[in-house]
Amino acid sequence: MSDFHNIRFPFAVAIGAVGGPQRRTEIVTLISGREERNSPWADSLRRWDAGPGVKSLDDLNTLIAFFEARRGRLHGFRFRDPIDNRSCAPSAVPSMLDQLIGTGDGVTTAFQLVKTYASGAESWARTIAKPVEGTVVVAVDGVEAAVSIDHTTGQVSFAAPPADGAAITAGFAFDCPVRLDTDQLDIALDAVGAGEAPSVPLVELKL
Repeated sequence: MSDFHNIRFPFAVAIGAVGGPQRRTEIVTLISGREERNSPWADSLRRWDAGPGVKSLDDLNTLIAFFEARRGRLHGFRFRDPIDNRSCAPSAVPSMLDQLIGTGDGVTTAFQLVKTYASGAESWARTIAKPVEGTVVVAVDGVEAAVSIDHTTGQVSFAAPPADGAAITAGFAFDCPVRLDTDQLDIALDAVGAGEAPSVPLVELKL
């Protein structure tokens, strides 16, 4: 996208961000007292407030420069979720067996990186569009494979199609595409040599 800047939000500020996934559920209470529930969203939407990560005047200076360079809400950018930023548990190193991203059919050569969130018998697959360069490893039936990786879309491509029925798995670190959700920074100095940005809202972009 022409309005997306391939740069990461300053990590020193991001480390204090507060937020996570958001869902939208519509609930209708029937005369009987029972509920009917429906979700108009197929996917979750992530939101954060990076304000708590601003700890000093230097942090404020970095934030203002980033804000101005993105023109407020105009341009998207990469954000590293402090908690959910890899294909495995936060304490682990990505492995080529972490995530099933597809099954070979003898024809298809391109596969999209995804991360599946599972609990019990239920699961939801999240499209990963911004993998981190140098972290993606891919395997076919458990054997590491050579692929080309588009780090702007999260698509991996094989020179030849994997065999019919072959399991395509991958491990990776990733960023979340976001934009600022404000065109104004309300900055207040709370002491000499320190500062506070009370709210720096970020919202996930669906690319």
